[in-house]
Amino acid sequence: MATISFDNTETAFAYKTEKELKKAKFLFTTMGYPLFVPIGTRITPLLIRGKIPFVDGIVRKTIFKQFVGGETLEETAAIGSTLGKYSVDVILDYGVEGKEGEANFDHATEEFIRVINYAATQTNIPFISVKVTGLARFNLLETLNEAPRLRSGIHDNEDEIAEWERVKDRMYEICAVAAEKNIGVLIDAEESWIQDPVDKLTMEMMEEFNKEKAIVFNTIQLYRHDRLPFLRLSHKIAQQQGFILGVKLVRGAYMEKERERAMQKGYLSPIQIDKEGTDHDYDEAVAYCINNLESISLIIASHNEESNLKAFDLLNKKNIPHNHPRVHFSQLYGMSDNITFNLAKEGCSVSKYLPFGPIKDVIPYLMRRAQENSSMSGQTGRELVLIKRELQRRR
Repeated sequence: MATISFDNTETAFAYKTEKELKKAKFLFTTMGYPLFVPIGTRITPLLIRGKIPFVDGIVRKTIFKQFVGGETLEETAAIGSTLGKYSVDVILDYGVEGKEGEANFDHATEEFIRVINYAATQTNIPFISVKVTGLARFNLLETLNEAPRLRSGIHDNEDEIAEWERVKDRMYEICAVAAEKNIGVLIDAEESWIQDPVDKLTMEMMEEFNKEKAIVFNTIQLYRHDRLPFLRLSHKIAQQQGFILGVKLVRGAYMEKERERAMQKGYLSPIQIDKEGTDHDYDEAVAYCINNLESISLIIASHNEESNLKAFDLLNKKNIPHNHPRVHFSQLYGMSDNITFNLAKEGCSVSKYLPFGPIKDVIPYLMRRAQENSSMSGQTGRELVLIKRELQRRR
């Protein structure tokens, strides 16, 4: 039976030059300083917006280069090609966030379609990522989330009905092109107070486009204590309606914000009370999906070595091929190469999530990566240990 080790740095960093490894070492060392991330994440967006050349240059050569594929779709090609040589796929993410207005939403729709058309010309880009907040007004989603009557489709505000219909049309257009080109659409998770309409929209798209194979995938954040039951409910609906459930399982990205809002507004936090609860539900969700591959298509999007090992071992135990068409592993570009490249070497279907876009537009994404690395237990330290070990091995 195949075994796997995530300690093999030779495999993990084979695609990086010594110079690139030294730059990564410097970046992760800097991110490890206690005050660097809290201060940096506050002032960097302001400085970038102020168009201060030396700041733009520093960000571009450090955190942007580590975690982003480039400013344009074309710039991602070199990275995609390099990853492909090591049997690693790419999930393209047009990193636009926080732009409002119908013109911006229509432009984002066109960009997502352009990304799909580009992905279809490449051999190792099976998926693209879409944020509903790139297509819809945040406050509209909040209103839809808060008003139960809206879930039955009844609402007294015609403007908002028309606005929501436009959002649905945009998503339909994206998914229709994706289905035609055979490219998966991964719909990102959002904050809990706008997630319900996102879930509803995603399920509608799955019912339309996931009859033969999974084209549309919902993202389920297992740091929420209600998501394991939600996964089971989604599966039940998919079986009743006769479509394949596409799910991307993540731990989550908005923990501090979620807890703060729950405390301010006086409701029960949707976040698990401890990390053990999240880990338990994540591994349970993975096992549930692997046990139901006849009707579920699964993306295990995790930087947790233990969870990836458990998933890999479960595939072995059940004699499921590592490259099963309905099981895919994924990690963010710039992180956890020890997981990605060792899984690829064992024949698993695995990808790097690769954002791209103008530097000013991807700053929110970059700031989340910096915060995630500093708040994830030992993530920065683990990256550093592995990089140092590989540099030592190459001497």
